Amino acid sequence: MAYSAAKTDLDDLWKRTQMRLLDEYGEGTYASWLKPLAIIDQQEDCLRLAAPNAFMREWINNNYAAKIKTILQSENNDIQRLEISVNSNDSDMARSSEVLLDMPEVSSNLDPRFTFDNFVVGKPNELAHAAARKVAESETVATFNPLFLYGGVGLGKTHLMHAIAWHIKNNHPNRKVIYLSAEKFMYQFIRALRFKDTVAFKEQFRSVDVLMIDDVQFISGKDSTQEEFFHTFNALVDQNRQIIVSADKSPSDLEGMEDRLKSRLGWGLVADIHPTTYELRLGILQAKAEQMETVVSPKVLEFLAHKISSNIRELEGALTRVVAHSTLVGREITLDTTQEVLRDLLRANDRRVSIDEIQKKVAEYFSVRVSDMHSPRRARTVARPRQVAMYLSKQLTPRSLPEIGRKFGGRDHTTVLHAVKKIEELMVEEKSMCEDIELLRRMLEN
Repeated sequence: MAYSAAKTDLDDLWKRTQMRLLDEYGEGTYASWLKPLAIIDQQEDCLRLAAPNAFMREWINNNYAAKIKTILQSENNDIQRLEISVNSNDSDMARSSEVLLDMPEVSSNLDPRFTFDNFVVGKPNELAHAAARKVAESETVATFNPLFLYGGVGLGKTHLMHAIAWHIKNNHPNRKVIYLSAEKFMYQFIRALRFKDTVAFKEQFRSVDVLMIDDVQFISGKDSTQEEFFHTFNALVDQNRQIIVSADKSPSDLEGMEDRLKSRLGWGLVADIHPTTYELRLGILQAKAEQMETVVSPKVLEFLAHKISSNIRELEGALTRVVAHSTLVGREITLDTTQEVLRDLLRANDRRVSIDEIQKKVAEYFSVRVSDMHSPRRARTVARPRQVAMYLSKQLTPRSLPEIGRKFGGRDHTTVLHAVKKIEELMVEEKSMCEDIELLRRMLEN
């Protein structure tokens, strides 16, 4: 009975660790390398895990063991050592016969949240989205082949890849699809070489209707894998089969990639996903809040959309943290609680505020041009944001009134003083102005 309880505790510990590894590395890497790990037991201060084979054990030890150990120690400080062994039930012969069987059903690699219905479209991603839709809805190969999606981390490439695979699986179930990361493709190829089963490997990858490779930049500099991918690519194109590839850079910018492969990757449609705009980030947050069935103040969503501009994954994660904190602690979601919960995330943006930054942020907030901050135009739609920027420049920078005036098109210091007093009056008279100033101040200070 004691052993059973201990085993249950270990299973719970490993489940928590797995969830954190999934958050840390993402679905692709987790499914390829970390999900296959199994917990064996804990002997004193050493936790023992089992990998399916020696190659995976070596790869995990070199790339992920340190992080696994850190997470385990944070969950249970009695654990000081980590040991990964090879599952003793597998023989080389048995594993050799499983090279083909090692490729799971495509849906097991897909995140159910990543569908077209859950993808928010804006100017930065509209071409990539339209191309992905076209490929997914085509019953045969699309007019462009391959489709190459590229963009920075967390901008939605993997979401679109999963959405394509889900759509094909649900609407064209007879089409054979393989979706995997370039890292997993390399792993499969190395296994085939090791167990002298390259014929089966080639047959598996060259008999599909749709081949989807995520993060192809991973095979940069890996000559043998590139060689095999090159021949697989050619074979599929010759058979009029669809290829979809994603990467963090355009084909021509992939360092360590053979020129002939760069050329092949650029044959079809190359669609980039640009960094998000404020409007797109706000739309993503609104959609995320609806999915979570949570009412979040528009001011909080605007604050997050302005402050977290690096990538969508971080943006959605920030909202999830704020909502989780509200649910667990029972506190209303306000600007104060949002800033408190995300203190570590916002701290990364700490810096001395400049008048240029104030002008840019205020112009973005009120949907005017930065050039309007310096222009002689007196229309209220321009003059009021300019006064707000002058007020914030006085409050948030050490600059004198004449210095501020010079940054606003050479205006006199009395103009700046008038603007400051006007905004102070409006903050007393109009609640909306007070909220605008407070939100802008938080965006600029944090």
